[in-house]
Amino acid sequence: MAAETRQKLKLLTMKKFFETETDEKHTITGAKLIEWLGSRGIKAERKTIYDDIRTLCESGMDIVTVKDGHSNAYYLGERTFQQEELLVLANIVASSRFLTKKKSRELIKKLQTLTNRFEAEKLYGQIYVDNRVKSFNEVIYYSVNKIQEGISVGKEIRFKYTEFNPDKKQVLKHGGEFYTVTPYTLVWENENYYMVCYCNKHEKICRYRVDRMLSVELTENDARKLTDEEKAEVANLQSVYGMYGGRTESVTMQFDNSLANVVIDRFGLDCHPSRNSESTFELTVDVQIAPTFWGWFFQFGKKAKIVAPQNVVEEGKAYIEDIMQNF
Repeated sequence: MAAETRQKLKLLTMKKFFETETDEKHTITGAKLIEWLGSRGIKAERKTIYDDIRTLCESGMDIVTVKDGHSNAYYLGERTFQQEELLVLANIVASSRFLTKKKSRELIKKLQTLTNRFEAEKLYGQIYVDNRVKSFNEVIYYSVNKIQEGISVGKEIRFKYTEFNPDKKQVLKHGGEFYTVTPYTLVWENENYYMVCYCNKHEKICRYRVDRMLSVELTENDARKLTDEEKAEVANLQSVYGMYGGRTESVTMQFDNSLANVVIDRFGLDCHPSRNSESTFELTVDVQIAPTFWGWFFQFGKKAKIVAPQNVVEEGKAYIEDIMQNF
């Protein structure tokens, strides 16, 4: 029985070895593999090693055979994630404001386990976390879990909400009282998580930043069912300009041709721009008339203007005039 257990351990040890110690530049011969296993108290013979490698291949591992002099050598070829894919994922983890620096480092270390140790060292060395603007709330992962649980089981949750004062201190809103809400969905926007919910206190659909929520708890109260109007409002709050709410309007905008990339980046390939002169193009899309929309639009200065409807044109003028009072 002990011998059988050691044989199972041999297969698992070999699997781990191929995953962490081999690649196209780092191969191992059967003889070297037998020697390596022996140094770990696992007996192996040349014939059984070949059978073991064949078994690992049959289990789905892409163990490639090459020549090393007159001997065969082996390494793990195709992996679940290629190095370029892991680098992209690690960059996303490092740059995400939703993740704290501590959690980013933890996740990148976990990503390192998906490649061999040679590439893992390169992966961590190419990613920088310390110079990124990151979340301040270490309990955000617990909060997300509780929100998802509330959505899944159809229950209300409650939490305390915070904000920063000018002294950069995090303070509780409304004296630290609990907000009781029915959570409906989580939205990723501007590198932050937002919870869309029905708030009992405000008696309407609201959106709260998850990293500003503390003491999130599941309650025994059943979730509130949405009316058709509220379902439409929840959908609006999931849109790209929905951070501060606002009504949805079909807006025609004119842009300088030089802005084609940023406009398509914002509205996606499903939008339908049309040229209206040699130097400009127009685009009609549904947007929420909210501060987030105006903030995005006004950054382009004279290279962008609202064409229609007239009421949105007038709102834009009023918005600028309001801002001008501070100058």
